Amino acid sequence: MNKSMTMADTAAAFFDTIETGKGWAACAPFCTPDATFSCQSADALAEIGTIEAYAGWMEGLLTLAPDGRYDMKAFAADEERATVLGFAVFHGTHTAEGGPVPPTGRSVAADYVYAMTFDGSKINHMTKIWNDVQSMRALGWT
Repeated sequence: MNKSMTMADTAAAFFDTIETGKGWAACAPFCTPDATFSCQSADALAEIGTIEAYAGWMEGLLTLAPDGRYDMKAFAADEERATVLGFAVFHGTHTAEGGPVPPTGRSVAADYVYAMTFDGSKINHMTKIWNDVQSMRALGWT
């Protein structure tokens, strides 16, 4: 990570790294070592409390949906509150083995928002706002 990166630059690079399933080793330089994670609106992520664990979850998701990708819709930095918001749509098709059910061949287009808060130049918490029920239904998992 470049030391001259702005908060928005760091958040954008982190967003792409985590959303493309590069894992914690690639995400860690953007985060504090104990960076936390929450997603109150999604039971699928209820047990995940760190960005490190969420990065692993995203790696796994992209093995189930190898065509997984995001489409950034809006991105905003609030310097006063040390927070960056990224609103995107995740697109993916369940075509690979290893999920909660055999591959369904069904696709999802799921809206979500990351709210990334900073401690200095690094992300120390991320909240994901996402409707997991809609996504699970679309993929044929429920």
